[in-house]
Amino acid sequence: MVVGGAGRRGVVAAASYEARFYGVRSAMPSTQARRLCPNAVFLDGDHDYYRDLSTQIMDIMARFTPLIEPLSLDEAFLDVTSGRRLFGSGSAIAATLRQTIFDEVGLWCSAGVAATKFVAKLASERAKPSASRAGPVPGAGVFVVAPGRELEFLRPLPARALWGVGPATMTKLERLGITTVGDIADMPVERVVSVVGKASGQHLHNLANARDDRSVEPDQRAKSISQEQTFQFDLHDRGDLGRHLVRMSDSVAGRLRRAGLQARTISIKVRFGDFSTITRSLTPPSSTDSGMGISQVAHELLDKVDLGKGVRLLGVGASGLEEEQHEQLTLDDAMGDANTNDPSRSDWKLADEAVDEIRRKFGIDSIGPAVLAKPGERLAARDKNENPWG
Repeated sequence: MVVGGAGRRGVVAAASYEARFYGVRSAMPSTQARRLCPNAVFLDGDHDYYRDLSTQIMDIMARFTPLIEPLSLDEAFLDVTSGRRLFGSGSAIAATLRQTIFDEVGLWCSAGVAATKFVAKLASERAKPSASRAGPVPGAGVFVVAPGRELEFLRPLPARALWGVGPATMTKLERLGITTVGDIADMPVERVVSVVGKASGQHLHNLANARDDRSVEPDQRAKSISQEQTFQFDLHDRGDLGRHLVRMSDSVAGRLRRAGLQARTISIKVRFGDFSTITRSLTPPSSTDSGMGISQVAHELLDKVDLGKGVRLLGVGASGLEEEQHEQLTLDDAMGDANTNDPSRSDWKLADEAVDEIRRKFGIDSIGPAVLAKPGERLAARDKNENPWG
């Protein structure tokens, strides 16, 4: 089974262990996955469902410690130092947490226990099942790297296991004869820096020697919120692209409002048929959480882009996030004769609040921008082909 985009430009989001045995992995083009595993069944993703499950799992984690740093929907660092007197050792907490998540959510997870974030991350990888033709081979579930034994664990690992070692960096390291983490640890830091740069070189050398003093940082604020879509065929028509901008702007604005945030900067991302990619951004006079406001800026940015090469991917992003601000009403608001398309107007804010409430009660497809309605079809706040994996 493969989850992700099944189309000609789809991308694999996740794969069962049976599919992984054939080499299918996340971020792989779906066409390549089909070649490797012709009998795989492709399923669409459901991000809303994943987010609901993620919330349940994070709530269970919070019973053991308030110090939780989410990395993604399905991964987080936990500092359980203060919970050892109540719940036992780190390994005992991990085992109890793992069983509780399965009992209440129905999902098994893997846990790595160590004194540092980096080693704990790698330990969690070691705890996972492995792939086989017959299905997953159970892993340890919980893997512990005891304090003082970090180097023993790290040194045999391939150098690409280190955070920050991608294909380009690995190619540079191989020129020095480096293949394992131990090779990096043994090499003078100056030599590593000369090959991959000062910041990256120092970082890799520290990790290879198990030096990682970063603490778990809970309550990290999002730096940006975005949404993008890959199209099955390149789009050239500005009207079609405009409707996608409206849809994505509405979605990004809804997420901003749910988080109680407003954006200072709006951006678009455009990937053309030849895979060249550009981004354009603009900072309006005031921050916004309005779908109309984000859409107006996004349209203004897209109007300046030459679409001659066709658009393969389009995205809308909001950054410079800040807490929602109370705004002073203007005389135009009071008189009611201001530009009715001004998203900063108080009545538009009331409309956004009403839309949010309707969607909470009746679902996201219950209401949406009118431009998305098609004759003879039910309004859908999301494109039936909309999928973050293409």
